[in-house]
Amino acid sequence: MAIHCGESLIMKLLLQITLVLTTSIAVAQTAFYNSGNVQVHNNANIGLHTDFINNANFDQTTGTLGFYGNRAIIVSGSIPPSLWDAEIFMDANVFLQTPIMVRNNVNFVDGDVLTPTNLQSVYLSFMNEGLYTGEGDFSKITGFAAINDRNVFIFPVGDPQRLRPLTLNSQGNTPLVICGYFFENPSNPSSVLNTFDTFTKVNDIGTVSDREFWIVQSDVPAQVTISWDDRSNLAAIPNATFESIIVVGWNKSANQWVIIGNSGMSGDINQGFVTSQTFVPSDYAAITFGTIPLPTDTFAVNNPTLGNYFLSPNADGINDVLVIDGLEESPNNVVRIFNRYGQKVFEQVNYTNQFQGIANTGTLVLGQEKGLPEGVYFYTATLFDLELEYTGFLFLDQ
Repeated sequence: MAIHCGESLIMKLLLQITLVLTTSIAVAQTAFYNSGNVQVHNNANIGLHTDFINNANFDQTTGTLGFYGNRAIIVSGSIPPSLWDAEIFMDANVFLQTPIMVRNNVNFVDGDVLTPTNLQSVYLSFMNEGLYTGEGDFSKITGFAAINDRNVFIFPVGDPQRLRPLTLNSQGNTPLVICGYFFENPSNPSSVLNTFDTFTKVNDIGTVSDREFWIVQSDVPAQVTISWDDRSNLAAIPNATFESIIVVGWNKSANQWVIIGNSGMSGDINQGFVTSQTFVPSDYAAITFGTIPLPTDTFAVNNPTLGNYFLSPNADGINDVLVIDGLEESPNNVVRIFNRYGQKVFEQVNYTNQFQGIANTGTLVLGQEKGLPEGVYFYTATLFDLELEYTGFLFLDQ
């Protein structure tokens, strides 16, 4: 092997290398073997094109250790190296068999950092001020990433094809958080030893995604933000809507999927993101997307909304009264209508097409002979028989 000292952060000319050897460094044919104490001083780089075996302290560096070349590099040894800066610029990948700690920055140029997917104790860890740049679909962490002594972080994790980050927002400083992403069926994953049957779930969950999942481990309560895209294929879940998407987790003690819940979300059924409620990540072996249960009532399935309506009570026999389609399916109902200021202007229990643009409740009832002003109104229809509630709009043309 050779120690190359000719790359800068993007493979430019190396300014300086200073190696301080307090014991010994053995250079074998196939690996850079550290059995002593190596220091990389300020503005200096070590560029590796070969495997790195670290069996001694490597924690006083203030320069850059770069991984370069067109062959895979394996990092192993009995002592995890602690780097100031690291750079990945490879046609292949860096495989970790021991953790790497980064105190300042990882520059992802090209090539992934891979860790054993069934061994959460091996990861690339960003220390309390560690950052990264250049992450993307072809430059990220495939396997497990970690953070130490911090509370907010976006993990640059993914599978071999895509970056699928997870954002963590902890309620307090976290000594250690571990995170990984898997584009695999939780019921039968190929990368991890455990299985998380998507059909083993509480009744409040309709469907659990069988496309992907994340693993997050931390003992401090936190919120997480995860996203879905075209590969997530949430639109393929029968009758799924954007509003039905929820965060679910495989609870370790219950040994089933339970609802973690949402605190915010954005997007549509094809692409978007959701932020969870606060939970303790280590209570869950995996998290992914779920949906709320589909209604078992045929009326609800066939009528996701009751629609919007146009009303013109001019006695011409067309749209003279508000006829809400399908309401006869639930004669035990109540219909309420509000104006644009939120004032209730009409209420009818067991509604059977009584509204003709005239108020029967609120302050406007005093002038009901004139009818309600022309404009847009908001209605609610509560169907007690079916345990359903609908909302919609109507335009009143007087």
